[in-house]
Amino acid sequence: PIETPEGPNIGLINSLATYARTNEYGFLESPYRRVKDTVVTDEIVFLSAIEEADHVIAQASAEVRDGKLVEELVAVRHMNEFSVKAPEEVTLMDVSPRQVVSVAASLIPFLEHDDANRALMGSNMQRQAVPTLRAEKPLVGTGMERNVAQDSGVCVAARRGGVVDSVDASRIVIRVNDDEVEAGEAGVDIYTLTKYTRSNQNTCINQRPLVKKGDVIAARDILADGSSVDMGELALGQNMRVAFMPWNGYNFEDSILISERVVQEDRFTTIHIQELTCVSRDTKLGPEEITS
Repeated sequence: PIETPEGPNIGLINSLATYARTNEYGFLESPYRRVKDTVVTDEIVFLSAIEEADHVIAQASAEVRDGKLVEELVAVRHMNEFSVKAPEEVTLMDVSPRQVVSVAASLIPFLEHDDANRALMGSNMQRQAVPTLRAEKPLVGTGMERNVAQDSGVCVAARRGGVVDSVDASRIVIRVNDDEVEAGEAGVDIYTLTKYTRSNQNTCINQRPLVKKGDVIAARDILADGSSVDMGELALGQNMRVAFMPWNGYNFEDSILISERVVQEDRFTTIHIQELTCVSRDTKLGPEEITS
């Protein structure tokens, strides 16, 4: 319910929750841990909304000590209602507290303290972020930044493990480990990086190598950052020092003042690449003239 449009389509267009997937019949299902006699097991079951209604499901934040639910009363979901029940009645437990929100919402630190309307705006606005000149990973994060950056496809990940043979701004060469080379395959992986290319949104796509010559890497390690990625972590903005204080009325309602240094240091500067074409045809009356 957090990530949805603000206009007439509010609530009609939704995002998949974290860990959700579609089953063979096209229904959405989510993972749960089995609970047997107050003992939380490591057995994972995927259930659809219809199947989970009969179960008594505890929240992932419920207190567990030595694998057992210890609270006298546990906050649960049962028959699509919220209530509290004795731990003996609990049959399932959520796998993670972020299971109930989308990936975009799970990137907001301290989401539980935010007003729902503002969290909705924050989730939607993350998609509108343009890559800054120098990406800077957040000092305060939720732990999802690396996964999001990895799964976004903008970074270069190693296909096989090995040793970095050579690195420059546009190419990474890796000598693959002998045990990972199959018969008839080359023992070298070459990764060509994208340099200063225009995206469909007219922003600049640029990949920067993270590894040095001689580095030992494993499969799926991040070799190069993409746009809005810093050291393999999602970096949509900049770490700024903020003060809540009045300043001659210039901060009225939602106005903010920014330091001159923010502009001088190009903290929020972005590169945009536009491709324009202009056609001049040869007609019966002569060539067309292009004026300003």
